[in-house]
Amino acid sequence: MPYPETFEGYMIKDQSKWSDFEKKEFKPKKFEEYDIDIKVDCCGVCGSDVHTITGGWGECPLPICVGHEIIGKAIKVGSKVTTVKVGDRVGVGAQIRACMECKLCKADQENYCPHKIDTYGAPYEDGTIAQGGYASHVRAHEYFTFQIPDNIESKDAGPMMCAGITTWSPLVRAKVGPGKKVAVLGVGGLGHFGILWAKALGAEVYALSHSPSKEADAKKMGAKEFIVTSKKDWHKPYAFEFDFILNTADMTHTFNLQEYMSTLNVNGEFHNVGLPDEPLPKMMAQDFAPNGAKIGGSHIGNRPEMLSMLKLASEKNIKPYIETIDISEKGCKEAVERVKKNDVRYRFSLIGYDKVFGER
Repeated sequence: MPYPETFEGYMIKDQSKWSDFEKKEFKPKKFEEYDIDIKVDCCGVCGSDVHTITGGWGECPLPICVGHEIIGKAIKVGSKVTTVKVGDRVGVGAQIRACMECKLCKADQENYCPHKIDTYGAPYEDGTIAQGGYASHVRAHEYFTFQIPDNIESKDAGPMMCAGITTWSPLVRAKVGPGKKVAVLGVGGLGHFGILWAKALGAEVYALSHSPSKEADAKKMGAKEFIVTSKKDWHKPYAFEFDFILNTADMTHTFNLQEYMSTLNVNGEFHNVGLPDEPLPKMMAQDFAPNGAKIGGSHIGNRPEMLSMLKLASEKNIKPYIETIDISEKGCKEAVERVKKNDVRYRFSLIGYDKVFGER
């Protein structure tokens, strides 16, 4: 592989055959002064990868190499890069660029920049399509590349780059901490991070799930109570109970949202980070009146939040629940098909990159 002219990755070329991966070469964007080339060693498998390749979120540019929970080693840095040096272990999440000039970027809201570029499936200014981390290398902007603390294993750090920050950001922006009651809806790849973070921040944590089989895990992660939402009238004992509900489920279109809203304290918030393929259920304006509740959502997090999350995970030795699979056509297929079926506790990391891409 004639690096750095081309990279190589596991790509799909047909959304109707969304789990059929093929190892192919692709050309990255032109290397620029703030860019960092990373030899990928590990990449988490995100629900976003599955929504993208299945067409659940619409058409995507093909062929595509997904993956935005990337951990690897910096092997080349641009002339203006100051935060990373060659040899550093670094991570990249779901965003790889922003304009860095608009009012949002200047206010640490770069994750909402109208000119942001996603790590895969998004066009750069020159028309090159960004490709993700099921690949030999990734080329990333310095601002969206993060030093990984030494005591966080790569397989654990990968899922923090998306699932971790996606749940961390809304919790810290809601000032979750001691004295707050937080319910995490869905105990999965996102939800288990939500429980771990909310507990570490000092909140009283409750887990909401339709699956009773996850109770022991949720309590081990830090949940005070495990509430089974498939039981009739589950919500009634918890009226006005929670200051914040972090909804990590991607089946919200099937929910009776009024039941969940009734468990919020006055001015509490039902906050969505799980993004289903279908619209939310119909609601009336009157549904928000009994407790002055709100529904909101968010998109990943900003750089300061990513750094604070990694710092806390390092200091408190927080470890997510991770399964690993060696990357290959077969490994990628198994990983995305099992994520589609929710058959993972609770996040996959693809490993073994040197076996298929060489030492690089």
